[in-house]
Amino acid sequence: MEEKPKFKIIYSEEVIAFLNGLGDKAKAKIMYNINRSKYVIDKTFFKKLEGSDIWEFRTLYNGIQYRIFAFWDTEEDTLVITTHGITKKTQKTPSKEIAKAEKIRKEYFNLKK
Repeated sequence: MEEKPKFKIIYSEEVIAFLNGLGDKAKAKIMYNINRSKYVIDKTFFKKLEGSDIWEFRTLYNGIQYRIFAFWDTEEDTLVITTHGITKKTQKTPSKEIAKAEKIRKEYFNLKK
């Protein structure tokens, strides 16, 4: 019997543009890690950011750290909505990127009301 994913992912236009701007191998690695996270939540690849409702899909490829920010919507189906992606050189996630993801999350839920 095939295992069912734990959640569905909705990709924002910004994330699609970010992924399409990457090389094929980096994009493939990121998509592999994201798809894997739908079955096994491993903090190496999908982690909640401290003090926030934002999560990040994490990929390290060729020495470059890729992050795709997301949040949960569990009202109807269990969904993870992606907000945007970045490449980063340090371990610390820039607070302005977390703030951007939180703003997108807030707008998303305000539009649903």
